[in-house]
Amino acid sequence: MKKWISLAAVALAAGLLLLGCDSKKEEKAATVAPPPPPPAASKIVIGLDDNFPPMGFRDEQNQITGFDVDLAKEAAKHLGMAVEFKPIDWSAKEAELNGKRVDALWNGLTITEERKANIAFTTPYLKNRQIIVVTTSSPIKGKADLAGKVVGVQDGSTAVEAVEKDPSSKTFKELKKFSDNVTALMDLTAGRLDAVVVDEVVGRYYVAKKASEYVVLAEDFGDEEYGVGVRKDDTELLAKLQKAMDAMRQDGSAAKISEKWFGKDIIENPAPAAAPAAAR
Repeated sequence: MKKWISLAAVALAAGLLLLGCDSKKEEKAATVAPPPPPPAASKIVIGLDDNFPPMGFRDEQNQITGFDVDLAKEAAKHLGMAVEFKPIDWSAKEAELNGKRVDALWNGLTITEERKANIAFTTPYLKNRQIIVVTTSSPIKGKADLAGKVVGVQDGSTAVEAVEKDPSSKTFKELKKFSDNVTALMDLTAGRLDAVVVDEVVGRYYVAKKASEYVVLAEDFGDEEYGVGVRKDDTELLAKLQKAMDAMRQDGSAAKISEKWFGKDIIENPAPAAAPAAAR
């Protein structure tokens, strides 16, 4: 009996010792400081089509420049961040963004309901139309005259959607898609196209440079608005970019950039969002 009591006492002591060790481990674990938060990003990578003048393109020195490029640089300055411009295949822009190869899309990116499903946008900063450009010698005067004709658009652009949803597109001989608008306009000059549907800011830029070659028709394929796009879950970056854009509107730096590229201030100043209704 004594032997049994001794064994029980030893087992109890061992149990208490183990319990004490576990308590010390738990106490030590509780005092370990949580890991520090990840450092804030110091650079923003902008995805763009580098053949989309005047929004983003390469100059004679092969440097990326343009209206949106200057806006993005100014926004980065307001945020105290470095900025990198990364040319991408514009038709794969959403994959580039959501694959985290770029942080934002800033290059004449039209805000659409379809894109809102995968991209978070800032408020609009520019209005745009999808205009029709033809050669000065063309007999085409409006959309009705495009029946039986070959019309060019940039693949992956909203020009495709704008044209395809218009009833007149059913009468085209062909809607031909190009990797960029520059190539489409070259084909227009060469006679391989009858018309090009293009963003107004781009079309007017080229028409101004070659007024003897191109003309813009009075009819168009609809209005749209440009915004900066980020990943849906990147709410912090979206808030920062929105704050920077708002500040640029207020201090006149956005207007100054607009005047540099377009000769006037065409920056859109959207009305502030309405306050939510009181709960009832």
